[in-house]
Amino acid sequence: MPQEPRFLTAEQFVVVRLIAQLAAGAALATMLVRFGHFRRILLTERRDWPERLTFAAAFGVPLAAFATARLLLGYEALDLSLVGPFVAGLVAGPYAGALVGAMVGLPPTLAGEFIALPFNLGCGFAGGGLREVCPKDAIWHFSPFVFTGLHRYAWRLLRRFEIDWQVILIAAPIALELLRQAIGHRFGLERLYYLGDGTPGITAIVVLATVLGVAIPIKIWNSARIEHKLEEQDKLLLAARVEALASQINPHFLFNTLTSISSLVRSQPDTARLLIVKLSAMLRKLLKSQDHFVTLREELASIDDYLDIECVRFGDRLTVVKDVAPDALDVIVPSMILQPLVENALKHGLADTLAQGRLVIRAHRAGPQLVVEVIDNGRGMTLEAAGGETTGIGLRNVNERLHVIYGASYQLRFHSGPGGGTRVHLEVPELTPPERATA
Repeated sequence: MPQEPRFLTAEQFVVVRLIAQLAAGAALATMLVRFGHFRRILLTERRDWPERLTFAAAFGVPLAAFATARLLLGYEALDLSLVGPFVAGLVAGPYAGALVGAMVGLPPTLAGEFIALPFNLGCGFAGGGLREVCPKDAIWHFSPFVFTGLHRYAWRLLRRFEIDWQVILIAAPIALELLRQAIGHRFGLERLYYLGDGTPGITAIVVLATVLGVAIPIKIWNSARIEHKLEEQDKLLLAARVEALASQINPHFLFNTLTSISSLVRSQPDTARLLIVKLSAMLRKLLKSQDHFVTLREELASIDDYLDIECVRFGDRLTVVKDVAPDALDVIVPSMILQPLVENALKHGLADTLAQGRLVIRAHRAGPQLVVEVIDNGRGMTLEAAGGETTGIGLRNVNERLHVIYGASYQLRFHSGPGGGTRVHLEVPELTPPERATA
């Protein structure tokens, strides 16, 4: 016998439309990130007006087309009128969020939904306002699963009065969706579009879909940012290895090192043998090292061979002091990030002086930050001689790698003056094991 057709209930129809909206948001975010210019905009945290307008147009025009399709074709599965402006503001700032909100709200307003435009503008400004006050890393770590650890966040708030931005970032779209539901019930669908029938169960599903609608494009774009960072890190790490290898095995370095070794062959054969071993070990590490990130302990060990050779070359004129806190040794840092700083101190600070040279390497933790200083008592330099602080090849590479990995969360400063020595201050946030694998 032929079966009678089965139709979706009103609740099932709402769920299907919500799933379609999430799929539409994911598809749009995936398509946009394939464009190189849009991906480059995502990589910068400080954007000028052309970049904001480009982001708003690239994201807002499709969303406005989705809203128009709902009005003209009755196809409600593409309407992202709350999520779109909020995400735009959260990622690109309040003005970009407001522009997207205006583009998304204009078609419904012309169709008689007079609350749509001010509400969408408010969503854009809400996302942009959160971007202005919260840490940028918290935005890219946006996750709908933060409530699984809500008890820990509440205890942290009570014990340390420490605000967890993830809770605030998730509370914002929840509050906006509940506000849209309340306004829609009060003034009707003809004034503001919304999904739901007012029952607690459907309202909870709609709110969950709104949070997921914000999280999905952010996760997609953050994955693209991480992938780009890995590509840049590969290029910069290769350049760092080549530069370090070129600077350390140049004929002048080899000539001086081999001369020092030859002078010790008869008088101190054990020392000469040790230096040969260290020279070969140093070159072998430079050629074979493939790790992007190492512990500070490993990074310090990698420059020990270099320092041992330099100590023989300098003789009694060089003293090396390491003042490293034990709790800093296991902090994860980019590989070969200290070697250019040490080499700069020896080559440009101490090599041409006749006085007793002193090189100090300090490291300690300051809260979530790792602070490393490389200090010499050499002839010093002006900022112009330092190349505007970071424009020498090796030092520029260090600065570029730090910027790729940490964004605006690091500090690299030079304190120096003619005859007053040089102090390089490096401050980076501590990387967790997941970040070590993906930064």
